[in-house]
Amino acid sequence: MSRLDGFIRRLEAQRAVLNWAVAMIRDREGHALELGLGNGRTYDHLRELLSGRDIHVFDLEPKPNPFSMPPAEFLVVGDMAKTLPAFAERHGAAAVLIHVGVTVGVTEQDAAAFAWLPAHVAALATTGAIIVSGWALEHDKLEPLALPDEVPEGRYFAYRRAA
Repeated sequence: MSRLDGFIRRLEAQRAVLNWAVAMIRDREGHALELGLGNGRTYDHLRELLSGRDIHVFDLEPKPNPFSMPPAEFLVVGDMAKTLPAFAERHGAAAVLIHVGVTVGVTEQDAAAFAWLPAHVAALATTGAIIVSGWALEHDKLEPLALPDEVPEGRYFAYRRAA
């Protein structure tokens, strides 16, 4: 598969997963979190799907498309190993949706670089929250969920926060 086709498949899967995840939590109260802003495409999509809901975005050095910049009061800039625990201290486990989009694009490097992340995700998520991620998250409080049929296996991962 060409890199272009792979990119298109990744974006199609990402859109399907985000649409599915939002449908799962639409009627629940709680925060939506975007971990990793990148170009801002997924944040912009979530902003459209969750119109009227606050979306807190975490990024080390945000450089999105200018049309995809979150409002300053919802943008948390800095090392997530520090900003996520600080957010959890202020808000507790109050997120009903977490999209994990922090990757360097190489599975082995991601696993090493973000080994600390699943525990923070679990700490931020309320019971029953939906967590979607571009790579597998291993934590005893995160129960794997089946994704929509159109999402190829291994392309995305979904979890529900257990009690």
